[in-house]
Amino acid sequence: MIILIILAVICVIIGIIGCIVPGIAGPPFSYASLILLSIAKRWEPFSAKFLIIMAVVTVIVTALDYILPAAGAKKYGASKLGFWGAIFGMIIGILFFPPLGMIIGAFIGAIVGELLRGKQSFEALKAGWGVFMGVMLGVLLKLIATGIMTFYFIRALF
Repeated sequence: MIILIILAVICVIIGIIGCIVPGIAGPPFSYASLILLSIAKRWEPFSAKFLIIMAVVTVIVTALDYILPAAGAKKYGASKLGFWGAIFGMIIGILFFPPLGMIIGAFIGAIVGELLRGKQSFEALKAGWGVFMGVMLGVLLKLIATGIMTFYFIRALF
């Protein structure tokens, strides 16, 4: 039981980190923490209905995390290079200037990607803004979902 709770706490931490760091799926780890805690406490803390709702939220938010940046890029005319520039910029920003560097890095990375693609300054700025907004909206939704799951996890833990 203690090992499952320790694993669940680790999943909560990874879930929170995964909301910000690209490549780590935050909400699925947060959801895994709810399942692990449920198993450790013999399925008492959460109802089946709650776990199903949280599973649906996890799937939707995770899917939107991939869809929103692409939708923002498409709406504002960004290329794949602008999209990947935003992801790369976000990673560099997190490493060197956390946490604000993630936001600035995504924006600058998208613009640099578009400039490398040969777009003019205004077009690159516009496309970069679209990618940036999509990425940030995805991060916000992941943080909200993970925050809710973390709240219920902590409440059930004690």
